[in-house]
Amino acid sequence: MSNAELIWDLIDGHRAEFINLADRIWGMPEICYTEYRSVEEHRKMLEQQGFRVTENVAGIPTAVMGEAGEGGPVIAIMGEYDALPGLSQVANIAEPQEVEPGGHGHGCGHNLLGSAAMLAAAGLKDWLEKTGTPGRVRYYGCPAEEGGAAKAFMVRAGAFDDVDAAVTWHPAGVTKVQKANSLANTRIDFSFTGRSSHASSAPHLGRSALDAVELMNVGVNYMREHMPPDARIHYAMLDAGGVAPNVVQGFAKVRHAVRAGDLATMLPLVERVKKIAEGAALMTETKVTAQIVSAVSNMLDNEPMRRTMYENMQRLGPVPFDADDRKYAAEIQATLTPEDIGSEYRKAGVEARENTPLCDFIVPFDAQGVSMPGSTDVSDVSWAVPTIEARVATHAIGTPGHSWQVTAQGKAPAAHKGMIYAAKAMAGTAVDLVRDADLLAAAKADHAARTAKTPYRCPIPDDVQPPLQPRPE
Repeated sequence: MSNAELIWDLIDGHRAEFINLADRIWGMPEICYTEYRSVEEHRKMLEQQGFRVTENVAGIPTAVMGEAGEGGPVIAIMGEYDALPGLSQVANIAEPQEVEPGGHGHGCGHNLLGSAAMLAAAGLKDWLEKTGTPGRVRYYGCPAEEGGAAKAFMVRAGAFDDVDAAVTWHPAGVTKVQKANSLANTRIDFSFTGRSSHASSAPHLGRSALDAVELMNVGVNYMREHMPPDARIHYAMLDAGGVAPNVVQGFAKVRHAVRAGDLATMLPLVERVKKIAEGAALMTETKVTAQIVSAVSNMLDNEPMRRTMYENMQRLGPVPFDADDRKYAAEIQATLTPEDIGSEYRKAGVEARENTPLCDFIVPFDAQGVSMPGSTDVSDVSWAVPTIEARVATHAIGTPGHSWQVTAQGKAPAAHKGMIYAAKAMAGTAVDLVRDADLLAAAKADHAARTAKTPYRCPIPDDVQPPLQPRPE
């Protein structure tokens, strides 16, 4: 039996308990830095599997780390378990129906992400023990990927300083390991303070913070014409100052997310947005403060690790979906538009396939997809250590990310099959890195070359701390 077959068998031996873990996390959706129940489930599973557990990683109470093995290289396998607000959804149906009105939901599949990552770590732990191979595996349970940049704070705190390589994955509509591509991202809260007054009898005495927010948004809209084509700016109103139109609003708050292809491009854009805010305050005779909430870097590629992950996928073949899986996926696809489905294929760089509700192929290694990246705090780990991230099919092709459809499919048998597949691909890659010193050296050399001219600089200012949330009573 080959090393790959051995570790895949070891993973199959744990599949039922980790599928149960994924389903439990799906049923307790918790958002940014509130993942107290989810991290407790992960901590208990780490202890059950025999890992040495470290809680409160980087001072974050919803982050956990489990380690096993002795000597040799240190391989990190990263998982997540945070949900999204407003995506509560009944499982295994093909129509929007909330479990809890206005509740949270796993609309990005992180219930699967964390469980598969820990399953891969458990398989690698068993393999190290069974073969007597020197090496250490660490499972990093990471909260707040959705807007909280927890991994960036963890990197800044030194949590990955002695790691040799890091492996992770993400649920997707297709199975692929393409060249890394993500946007650097900063989220900033702008708080405007003016002066309240009666909007009819004394409007001249008021200074509207809401006007300042609106003027800032107009200014940012005009700025969009004068940015690099890969840059993005989004905003959300956090506090409009009240609901009474006959009151001049004395306070208002808006959050802007600034993205660009790399930190060098993003940071000047952040300064330009700050100037627009200052201009809006000047025009309205209000005062403004800017507070960075979170920030992440752009993702660094690692070709040796990417090729190794792809070779493991080739040995595995596609995710083994069955007819029932395809039937449910087709029902989900019926809720999507042709543009949704076509976009998935364009991003992957492959020809669209008819009558293919689930991905029954592996995207070729050299496929050139259309770049439509988002942002992730995995990127900051990729600057600290050689890192690879796979995409594995767990839901119908074309399913939009951050949608009720993702939540609905999060406990389906197809999702479980993709999760087990992802664990095997990650574990196989980790075994190759532990066994092959030349491969690990090549991964480190590739990483060193990419960071030689531009050493890592954490995009989060030193005085900004994670926006931790209290444990619920």
